[in-house]
Amino acid sequence: MSVSAQQVKELRERTGLGMMECKTALTETHGDMEAAAELLRKRAGAKVEKKAGRIAADGGIGLYLSPDRKLAAVAEVNSETDFVAKGEDFMGFANAVAARAAAANPADLDALMNLPLTDGAGASVARAREALVMKLGENIGVRRFERYAAGGRIGAYVHGRKIGVLVELEGGDEGLARDLAMHIAASKPEYVSRAEVPAAQIEKEKAIFAEQAKVSGKPAEIIEKMVLGRVNKYLNEIALLGQPFVKDPDTTVEKLLKSADAKVVRFVRYEVGEGIEKRAGDFAAEVMAQVRGG
Repeated sequence: MSVSAQQVKELRERTGLGMMECKTALTETHGDMEAAAELLRKRAGAKVEKKAGRIAADGGIGLYLSPDRKLAAVAEVNSETDFVAKGEDFMGFANAVAARAAAANPADLDALMNLPLTDGAGASVARAREALVMKLGENIGVRRFERYAAGGRIGAYVHGRKIGVLVELEGGDEGLARDLAMHIAASKPEYVSRAEVPAAQIEKEKAIFAEQAKVSGKPAEIIEKMVLGRVNKYLNEIALLGQPFVKDPDTTVEKLLKSADAKVVRFVRYEVGEGIEKRAGDFAAEVMAQVRGG
């Protein structure tokens, strides 16, 4: 039977799948929209399930920043290869996920996945992900997201699709907020200030430094000073305020903020694949498996 362009368009909007897949499903179900949608879901599910066991440790960071710099979100979306991650379809999906997280303020990842990907779209984030798996042929997953709504301003930065940063700032200006986001991307602080570092973490590092210093054979009072110096250096390395500013290493971030009468409220830094255990394997075999549709 003949399938109209309007029917194909409607099914694409409902499922997020490709034009030819939708047209084929409508033809096979004699134009029955519900049956065609169910058929596509079954086919998508089979393909998605087949690829679900593959490790997706590559990917990209999606970003949304409102024009007034008061609402933002970042989302990590994973793929198996960088080749797929740098494609327009993949990054378009990642950015759309971040935008949906910003607009809807979902309670958690499950809630986000059940939301429509875009306003007025029939396909949820979860269904859109399945469609992307079918189209691109790789396991793809939305791993995490962070949303900021600020009274002050938000600085946002994505470096090479792989590192994403949001920083909330009180005072300062747009340029400072972006500079700080870039600094955080480069310098990897774990906390805003030394005061935020857990005491247990400090004691653990102090014990390690003390054990290392004993080897020197120096007097106890000297060792104590050595340990104190190493702990201070460690705290400045992991706390944003104590770090040398990347654009001017002669000044610290703390001094930079004071000169601008500004304060960092919080920040988040995502790096693609951090914490994901990558399985070693035969790269040539993996490529061949993909060529064969495995």
